[in-house]
Amino acid sequence: MFFGGAGVSTESNIPDFRSANGLYSERTGKRGFSPEEMLSHTFFMNYTEDFYDYYKSKLIYKEAKPNDAHLTLAKLEEMGKLKAVITQNIDGLHQKAGSKEVLELHGSAYRNYCLQCNKFFTLDYVLESEGVPKCDSCGGIVKPDIVLYEESLDMEVMNKSIRYIKNAEVLIIAGTSLTVYPAAGLLRYFSGKHLVLINKTSTPYDEVANLVINENIGETLKACLRDKR
Repeated sequence: MFFGGAGVSTESNIPDFRSANGLYSERTGKRGFSPEEMLSHTFFMNYTEDFYDYYKSKLIYKEAKPNDAHLTLAKLEEMGKLKAVITQNIDGLHQKAGSKEVLELHGSAYRNYCLQCNKFFTLDYVLESEGVPKCDSCGGIVKPDIVLYEESLDMEVMNKSIRYIKNAEVLIIAGTSLTVYPAAGLLRYFSGKHLVLINKTSTPYDEVANLVINENIGETLKACLRDKR
């Protein structure tokens, strides 16, 4: 099993959140709100147009390409070595790389839906809309199918992730600080043989891991695949 965070996509030139140069290093944004506040359910409902200004400029990287990490994981799944990918990212790069079994804990920017009639829309529809995207059927506000602060995770996705982790022999965790709950709490369900952590900085779980690698995720996974062959 593979469980990845924002650090998996930084090699595709998508910024992470909590590093020195991450999105959360910005002190305040529009109206003086912090990035965390602008990505909250309350901000979305109260300042929807401001939310979309920030969302489109800071969280959407449509032209980003899968990096070596995404491509290697897709290859490992094709070889029958990897059962599934659990990701905290909303960028869809695992699917673009060819991964089939991808569990998106925080949703996807490529899915959007009307809050009034639940009609779904593409990312292009949102990006091409001026101001707040509105449903072309009922006129309701269109919201990205992503989990904002103050919102609950999709329990179907969460429970499926738990089942995969419970049954995993090897769990590779990469590109995450393991400080954001409830996603970080998934680790407690692992009782397999080997826990591997790949991250540029230390995490709260380094001491219990069988292997800790503080190197680039893409280079590390690609090298493992090469050695395996």
